[in-house]
Amino acid sequence: MPIVSKKGSLMPQSPIRKLVPYAEKAQKAGKIIYHLNIGQPDIKTPKIALDAVKNNTLEILAYSRSEGSEVYRQKIADYYAKNDIHVKHDDIIVTTGGSEALLFAFGSIMDVDDEVIIPEPFYANYNGFSTSSGVTIVPVVSKIDDNFALPPIEEFEKLITPKTKAILICNPGNPTGYLYSKEEIKKLAAIVKKHDLFLIADEVYREFTYDGLEHYSILQEEGLEENAIVIDSVSKRYSMCGARIGCLVSKNKTLIQTALKFAQARLSPPTFAQIASEAALETPQSYFDAVITEYVDRRNTLVSELQKIEGVKVGTPKGAFYCIAELPVKNTDRFAQWLLEDFDVNGETIMVAPAAGFYSTPGVGLNQVRIAYVLNKESLIKSVQILKEALKVYKD
Repeated sequence: MPIVSKKGSLMPQSPIRKLVPYAEKAQKAGKIIYHLNIGQPDIKTPKIALDAVKNNTLEILAYSRSEGSEVYRQKIADYYAKNDIHVKHDDIIVTTGGSEALLFAFGSIMDVDDEVIIPEPFYANYNGFSTSSGVTIVPVVSKIDDNFALPPIEEFEKLITPKTKAILICNPGNPTGYLYSKEEIKKLAAIVKKHDLFLIADEVYREFTYDGLEHYSILQEEGLEENAIVIDSVSKRYSMCGARIGCLVSKNKTLIQTALKFAQARLSPPTFAQIASEAALETPQSYFDAVITEYVDRRNTLVSELQKIEGVKVGTPKGAFYCIAELPVKNTDRFAQWLLEDFDVNGETIMVAPAAGFYSTPGVGLNQVRIAYVLNKESLIKSVQILKEALKVYKD
């Protein structure tokens, strides 16, 4: 009998999506589920982006360039300039979501068994990307008690080996909501230059920063031109997750030329989605101002409500729209499944993402969940109340 590859067997399930069959079964049984498990904003996509597709008069849906439309890439460069990030259109490769951008980056800078250092917890799919690329993640642990701040640089130094090729961060962070300071970025810049490493920054949540704090991109750091690789996406910025448009950005010409070969192998990014994404760049600032105000309100509501539950510990996000909560249970995988299969309050329950899948260190994060505050305030309050009632009766 034919067998699947070792790589395929080792590919991790998504902690965000693996509970979907249980959720579907619960919904068929008539339960209402509040989805706290996935970063799908309920914010409306800008009308200008949707209209660009609806009103388009294309007669042939043709391939675009492998690196993406030149007009679109120039407009992306203009968008970055408004954010004090100065790149040219040929420093940009348009990709099928930020996921493909990271896969291109891994493929361009690392060979099988090479290593990438990542502060954990991290976006769960980094585990999948590393497995599919044959790359080893070397974690450096950040802790909820420190609100997931960057670990001391000495901890990174200890982990660097001849196989280390890069340090990867998500800024602001998924799943923690942590926002790296300018000083922390400078510390990382110094270490990658010292050891001739790449610094990859997943910056898809750039606009989502709170409490008067500002995002500092690795592309703003002088002297890092050959080391810096940015992963970006329209998914969260414009509530366009289904468009699947992202980009890889670097001033390192050899890196871009190498990544372009991967882009050519998959032919081109989707044409209609690029049209929508190009139009989205004209979204007025008022849209973002309203979105940020809404997310700050949701964050404050969620954190405040969680802090009222005895035995629950929660970090305070400074960006993105996620938080990690530590629960008084032994295994949140079992708890999350139980919530869907065996528990409800008046026919309603919640779906959370078990946090162990956001770590690569075995056995870490078993008592944590990631919560996405992408629902309205009333739904968040009701969701936390359901969680509170669930914790009263759940038995490990």
